[in-house]
Amino acid sequence: MSVALPDRVLVTGGSGRLGRTVVAALSGRGVRVTSLDIDGTPPAGADRAVVGSASDTAVVQDALADAGAVVHLAARPSPHHGTAEEVFCGNTSATFTVLEEAGRSGIRRAVAASSYSATGLPFSTRRRHPAYLPIDEAIPLQVEDPYGLSKQVDEHTCSMMWWRHAMSVVALRFPYLATLEGGIAERAARVAADPSNGASEFWMYLDLADAAEACVLGLTEAPDGCHVVGLAAPETFASSPTEELLERFHPEVPRRRSFPGRMAPIDLGRAASLLGWTARRLWSPGTPHTEPTREVEPR
Repeated sequence: MSVALPDRVLVTGGSGRLGRTVVAALSGRGVRVTSLDIDGTPPAGADRAVVGSASDTAVVQDALADAGAVVHLAARPSPHHGTAEEVFCGNTSATFTVLEEAGRSGIRRAVAASSYSATGLPFSTRRRHPAYLPIDEAIPLQVEDPYGLSKQVDEHTCSMMWWRHAMSVVALRFPYLATLEGGIAERAARVAADPSNGASEFWMYLDLADAAEACVLGLTEAPDGCHVVGLAAPETFASSPTEELLERFHPEVPRRRSFPGRMAPIDLGRAASLLGWTARRLWSPGTPHTEPTREVEPR
């Protein structure tokens, strides 16, 4: 059963790329938004901005005032954004602090940004291969970097908050996020020149607008409980057929299905069944960066 959006939502990391997009998506639905960010520049659409760390209990308590739900996006976005200790400890501390204070304040709905990096594949020092394809939420994890480990721990924190506070949390495993016309076009060009550039991420991506929509649906459509949900566009940004790429870069990985055309090798069933979500903005190979990409109708 769908749940109505509350009057106010706290978005941590609200000044980031995804944060700004989520704030705009919520405010466009008439929701008042509080942004919490260490950056002092408030995002458009937020009627309240709190500056400070998502690991600071007092700051988080202030930011939670009047909020009825939380979208937690604040994090160091890769293992290269600080020392290993800063990345792991900072990310996990922020997630625990935000969700713990939200639960203590009576909030019972939250979305948290996890990552495909929780699998351990993107930032491995050597090429690793998943246990099987398509990748799903039950795939065995092979984490060796502090960012991927922080996201694995964040997912466990989300689960604990359900048992501790009866707070329903959706942890969204995002792939590479950008706009089609910007970062996705640039990355697609690099992959076209050398497909090995995308092999650890299986050439997957997601437009920011589709990622923001998943955050909104995580607050309104998911059933009670804690749910880890993998997301991606249903097609890769590689120009070569997926089966050819898999034969070249992941030849020994068992496949539980075929991947015709440019089909992304990920199981999106949970995103569809729990959230009613599917990506709408899809990359078209060969499209100049300045031309519009195609948008599909929601299913």
